[in-house]
Amino acid sequence: MDKQLMQERKKILMDIIKSPNYIPMKSKELAMILNVPKTEKQDLEEVLSELVAEGRVALSKKGKYCKPNPNIKIGIFEGTARGFGFVVMEDEEEDIYIPEGYVGGAMNGDRVQAVIRNTRSGRRREGEIIEVLQHNTSELVGIFQKSKNFGFVVPDNPKFSKDIFVPIEKSKGAVDGHKVVVGITDYGSDGKKPEGFIKEIIGHVDDPGTDIVSIIKSMNIPMDFPDDVKRQLESIPDEVSSKEFAGRLDLRDWQTVTIDGEDAKDLDDAITLTKEKDKYVLGVHIADVTNYVKEGSPLDVEAVKRGTSVYLVDRVIPMLPHKLSNGICSLNQGVDRLALSCIMDIDFKGKIIGHKIAETVIRVDRRMSYTSVRKILVDNDEQEIKEYNELVPMFKLMAELSEILRKKRMKRGAIDFDFPESKIILDEKGKPVDIKPYERNVATKIIEDFMLAANETIAEDYFWQEIPFVFRTHDNPDSEKMIKLGTFISNFGYGIKTTQEEIHPKELQKLLLKIEGTPEEALISRLTLRSMKQAKYTTVCSGHFGLATQYYCHFTSPIRRYPDLQIHRIIKENIHGGIKDKRMKHYKAILPGIAEQCSINERRADEAERDTDKLKMTEYMSQHIGDEYEGVISGMTTWGMYVELPNTVEGMVRIGTITDDLYYYDEEKYQLIGQTDGRVFKLGQKVKIKVVKTDKVLRQIDFELAEEE
Repeated sequence: MDKQLMQERKKILMDIIKSPNYIPMKSKELAMILNVPKTEKQDLEEVLSELVAEGRVALSKKGKYCKPNPNIKIGIFEGTARGFGFVVMEDEEEDIYIPEGYVGGAMNGDRVQAVIRNTRSGRRREGEIIEVLQHNTSELVGIFQKSKNFGFVVPDNPKFSKDIFVPIEKSKGAVDGHKVVVGITDYGSDGKKPEGFIKEIIGHVDDPGTDIVSIIKSMNIPMDFPDDVKRQLESIPDEVSSKEFAGRLDLRDWQTVTIDGEDAKDLDDAITLTKEKDKYVLGVHIADVTNYVKEGSPLDVEAVKRGTSVYLVDRVIPMLPHKLSNGICSLNQGVDRLALSCIMDIDFKGKIIGHKIAETVIRVDRRMSYTSVRKILVDNDEQEIKEYNELVPMFKLMAELSEILRKKRMKRGAIDFDFPESKIILDEKGKPVDIKPYERNVATKIIEDFMLAANETIAEDYFWQEIPFVFRTHDNPDSEKMIKLGTFISNFGYGIKTTQEEIHPKELQKLLLKIEGTPEEALISRLTLRSMKQAKYTTVCSGHFGLATQYYCHFTSPIRRYPDLQIHRIIKENIHGGIKDKRMKHYKAILPGIAEQCSINERRADEAERDTDKLKMTEYMSQHIGDEYEGVISGMTTWGMYVELPNTVEGMVRIGTITDDLYYYDEEKYQLIGQTDGRVFKLGQKVKIKVVKTDKVLRQIDFELAEEE
């Protein structure tokens, strides 16, 4: 049964069961009321089972469907290191607190049924888990600890508070200190530990690289490509054949460059730019990955599964094998490459007045780095200008057009977050030796502006063609979060206009412009970003709040993002005679699932990146115990304050370590206030700290306030 029909039947059944005169009935009685034919009774059972699983309908011991007990809730269990946890429900703001001893054998992430035992006024609801409906964890990563006749695994994730018991015959020869993947065979109970077996030994905890691989494994990110993918690679050539140029626009004589980071290997976008009497002609040429990754092939199936390349501090886990991503699909200097190009005519005010989408063949003249282009355009570096002399006029033209496009985007209200990211430098053994902020420069902004122009152009074109497509959408933020943000920034003397209904992105843009260059810029920028919703992939073109545009998609990175590859396939099919009815139905059926899967995998990749960065930052700061730094207070809680250092590392100053007074947290003003002397610590304030402790397992860094001179 398809999702839409399932939702319709759920609604009809809920209307019946919710009605005041409803008497509990069995499924066959409900079938008679609804005039469900015998052939569809199985479908009705499926719908009722879904409603029971969701907690919207209860099933009595006599097999009758009735209204659920209001004190019985269904949700996802979130565990803690101390054994207690919370049941989180989608449709309710307040969680249910589950004390230790009442978790009913549930593990973090499990779908559970809980009964509320305590609803006293002014206190959080307290309950007990009465049934685990679905275990959502089948394996964990942790450290193996061996005893004489057995072993156990201490999970890396502190939300799993119980060790996993492993019989010695199922330990695979693991020894103390081995990082392992443990498969769970018995989930245990409140009085009994879970039990499992060692599926894989990752390496010893002290071995280089084991820490990062442990994070990768814990998130089920596939590292190796399966055999059928490797076999398919054998049929893919190393170089482009001239036979493949037929029917393509030949742009090899256009002056063409790629601009990327120095260490980039998967070059999937190239640029051409000329200026005519009344317009610029901007070409954004993207690697034609779909020429080699055919729909339904092993390569395609694996790419869907991965969804995105994952960029970690010490490695890249590619969506496509290196033979493609660094080889025939990469737009390398001096070689012929197949591309899908968006060639745009842009007037001198930045308006796109015409465009052409075509299959092309290109040849990149020079592979440029962001640093080189910055040296040419900003530093006027004589040596760099001499090296790339023939390209300098085009780079100056790029800076000119980039500024026009950016001003136009800012005018409509697009939000531009410009705070430094972390650049973590590792030695050959994977040990962090330096951390510094990685700033955007004129060259990164040029590429960003040109890619945005192509993405918007493609999205608008295909929206109006009414062809099934994958869009990149960003919903308006919740008004409640915006009101909270307004309260927060008022502490710094700033304000934003909010209503109960909505906020225009221009308001946030104005805020970011006001804070530019101030000590609190990075802090307010990050909190503003956290107050907004996550962008996602959808089949409905509902607009992009952050970019203040109605039309947006991801077209420019098919080597590393599956949505881009998918829409390339649609565009090429449309170029070659249009998309027939059968294929329209096919795309309508598969695209919602692809969009959702890619959004999930994107979040997984982001989480892996954050976790590996935190891990290496913690490891780096462990070499600096006792060192003092000046930082900025970046966050406040009841248990202390977070301080961010100039190198982007963040640590916690616990409230108990501030000994000159007894401090309390003023939630409304986001301040810690001394009860006796009235000393105040507030967000954005500079403080001097000393590094006192690090915990690699929890990825936590503890600071204390340094003594004032």
